[in-house]
Amino acid sequence: MIEFNFEVLRRIGFNQFTASQLHTLEPAPAGAQLMRLTEVQRSWFSVHDGNAEYKARALPRLLGDGALAVGDWVVTESNDINELWISQQLSPTNHIARLSADGNRQSIASNIDTALLVMGLDHDFNLRRLERYIAIVRTSAIAPVIVLTKADIAGNSPQRMDDISGRLPPHIPVLCVNAHSPNSIAELSPWLGAGQTLCLLGSSGAGKSTLTNTLTSAHQETGGIRKGDGRGRHTTTARSLHLCPDGACIIDTPGLRTWRPDADEEALTSVFNDIALLAADCQFRDCRHESEPGCAVRGNIHSDRLLNFHKLVRDAQRSQQTPLDRIAEKAKWKVLNKAGTKRSHDKRN
Repeated sequence: MIEFNFEVLRRIGFNQFTASQLHTLEPAPAGAQLMRLTEVQRSWFSVHDGNAEYKARALPRLLGDGALAVGDWVVTESNDINELWISQQLSPTNHIARLSADGNRQSIASNIDTALLVMGLDHDFNLRRLERYIAIVRTSAIAPVIVLTKADIAGNSPQRMDDISGRLPPHIPVLCVNAHSPNSIAELSPWLGAGQTLCLLGSSGAGKSTLTNTLTSAHQETGGIRKGDGRGRHTTTARSLHLCPDGACIIDTPGLRTWRPDADEEALTSVFNDIALLAADCQFRDCRHESEPGCAVRGNIHSDRLLNFHKLVRDAQRSQQTPLDRIAEKAKWKVLNKAGTKRSHDKRN
């Protein structure tokens, strides 16, 4: 039988929905415990029972590509020499993942209530990257909150806020904070309730670890930024879960600048719902919003947002292609390029 104490586990994000999924687990031997995965380090894991953190290893069948992620609820068992082993994994309510450049799926975190999209008001400010973050979390059914850091040193906060409001849908909360200041706790308090789990996403140097240190007692190492281009130095090297005094959990993640959403074209289109709503009034049903007459999207959507949307859709289409699809597409463009070259040659002669 699996042992757990609801009130104790609530300190690390346990809730009624997770409790309702316990019946899906296999029978476990006496002494098995329900814990939460707080850190992943190659073949070793850190798990928390609501009171303390322990080191554990996982059974081989749970070590598949992206099988376990920080935030997962797992069942642990002790063997005869008191080694702690992860024997089962509870199906997550949601999961954040990205596609790497080679097409492999990389797990980020599981069981998230709110994603704090952290971006600096300095050279880190990049609306295209922010839109990618929003696409990633919303396709995972997670509520995004934009957190703009370095408000204490940036003098362009009002302009940056105007840039965001002129480009992104208005229903996404946007906050300007000084990550070093305790005031940021009060500003983020609506999302820091007991049992809530937040995940920080952003590039290196955006202030994720600094903000985590302010909201918790993690005391993680933080780094500066390069003087030449303002890019951050990688300080956080692994995803890890930390506890807030009021009962919320925060998952800090390493900085990643290149993100490909783990989603299909339909899911991405639903995320850019402002474009989808306007597209219903386009003259042509298959309008690509590029140069077609009667397009209701161009002129009403920021041109760079529209370009970013097209790029994300192309990425999603490529990720869904089979090797045969790629060969066929390559052959198609080879024929088109050859025909174009021949036309140019005929015109010149």
